[in-house]
Amino acid sequence: MGTAVAVGAAVPVLRWLAAHWWLPVLAAVATAVAVAAATHRRLRAAPEQRSRTARLRLALTGPGGLDRLTPDAFEYAVRDLLERDGCRARKVGGTNDRGVDVLAEDPTGRRWAVQCKHKRDPVGGRPVGVGVLYALAGTYRRSHGAHVAVVVTNGRFSREALKWGAEQGILLVDRPSLASWAGGGDPLREVLSRVPEPRVPQACIPGLRVPGPRVPAPRRGRPR
Repeated sequence: MGTAVAVGAAVPVLRWLAAHWWLPVLAAVATAVAVAAATHRRLRAAPEQRSRTARLRLALTGPGGLDRLTPDAFEYAVRDLLERDGCRARKVGGTNDRGVDVLAEDPTGRRWAVQCKHKRDPVGGRPVGVGVLYALAGTYRRSHGAHVAVVVTNGRFSREALKWGAEQGILLVDRPSLASWAGGGDPLREVLSRVPEPRVPQACIPGLRVPGPRVPAPRRGRPR
């Protein structure tokens, strides 16, 4: 009974579609045009976005400076700076972030786990303590599969944090280093020291020219 009712209801619809066959065709064409236009806009905007990212320079102070950001906006700013460095980066900070706010992979294959600590009073306030480093050290490899652990702050680090970070290989970006990185344009991997070696051979990095071994020139003269 139900099947007969369904077939009976479908017959008028099929007759209408047969009489107005051009309407579905027109709808399909309009959809295809809209998709093509959206794709074209994205492709045209991509080089402009990359160009804006490459020119990104951020100051610590002043209107729009890093000091005036919220902690969440500070994490996005760090992500944008890593993208400027040529990394694929994403913000992951939030509830249950397991000690990491930004994850990135640089052009050499290294995976970076970054913890961001924004200070409302960066100069006179309390420094970033060693506890932040403890949390990051316990998760960046096991939970995130990262090769490089970094803590970024617009303030300063305690003596214990500086000592423990140097011992454990956790890289620390303090206020002067952040100013150099954000405002200067050099990649973070060049601003910092003690960065681990690339994950892929340098000869395999696209766009990187590596001189080959020198081959001695053949001797001139008559063979003996």
